Amino acid sequence: MRLGVLDIGSNTVHLLVVDAHRGARPLPAFSHKLDLRLSEHMEDGELLSERGAARLREFVDRCVSVAEDKGVEELMAFATSAVRDATNGEEVISEIRDETGVAIRLLSGDEEARLTFLAVRRWFGWSAGRLVVFDIGGGSLEICGGTDEEPDVAVSLPLGAGRLTRDWLGADPPSPDEVRRLRRHVRAEIARTVGGVARYGRPDRAVATSKTFKQLARMAGAAPSSDGPYVGRSLSHGDLTQWTERLVRSTVAERAQLPGVSEGRAAQLAAGAIVADAVMDLFEVTRLEVCPWALREGVILRRLDAMAAPSLIATSPILP
Repeated sequence: MRLGVLDIGSNTVHLLVVDAHRGARPLPAFSHKLDLRLSEHMEDGELLSERGAARLREFVDRCVSVAEDKGVEELMAFATSAVRDATNGEEVISEIRDETGVAIRLLSGDEEARLTFLAVRRWFGWSAGRLVVFDIGGGSLEICGGTDEEPDVAVSLPLGAGRLTRDWLGADPPSPDEVRRLRRHVRAEIARTVGGVARYGRPDRAVATSKTFKQLARMAGAAPSSDGPYVGRSLSHGDLTQWTERLVRSTVAERAQLPGVSEGRAAQLAAGAIVADAVMDLFEVTRLEVCPWALREGVILRRLDAMAAPSLIATSPILP
């Protein structure tokens, strides 16, 4: 069947159309997105602004038309940190439902982490053993680990690259004092989670998802996205540390000229690198593998799992 997934993130609102069938990998058919950066449309740090809400409604309405044109049979829509944390977030998605007919599910941080973990597990398979997964979004950082498709532990922290840039980094480039204060804050928040994840044992494989990690890996020499999803990509802590030091001393314009960095994400990259460096250091990870699948694919896979499938083997009850 042809599915549409509308991902309302803190940075980007993205409609992904896929051809998906139970037991098969989702095949992307069409992509339509807008760098709306909802995390920047906040008033008093909490309230989603009228302008931000209006632009979101307009884009969702446009996505309905696009989905119809592309033959989408079912449209699944969800929102993450920016809408979840806004005091008027539920009001905004209720208005969008009334005006467009699109029911947007507000994912919790725990759900976001678990669905991302499912996608990573399916991508790497059972042979990957115990996984630890890190995802830096615009509004939050997700950390999860486990051996099955459901993680043993899932944590969501308000350490997204967009949120931290807005709240902590005002100068361009950031001042040394801003960088020092942000680094201290990030490490204190992450350090509280290390014991809860580590108690389940050391991971066999450490994995990163999200645009932030992909851009950092690309700067450190990983293959460009044009080479396709099946090319292995990774990021070493040594390379990341060097790039972090460079990024916090660079202006937004200078970052936008780096390989793999989009102009819309350049402003957030210094904060994202500070979070990534802290994650790798505190969890004692020397190298991260970059997974092309993340939350959107997790949502699709969960939907496919829920589809009824005919039994292939006749069964009989053991007990009367």
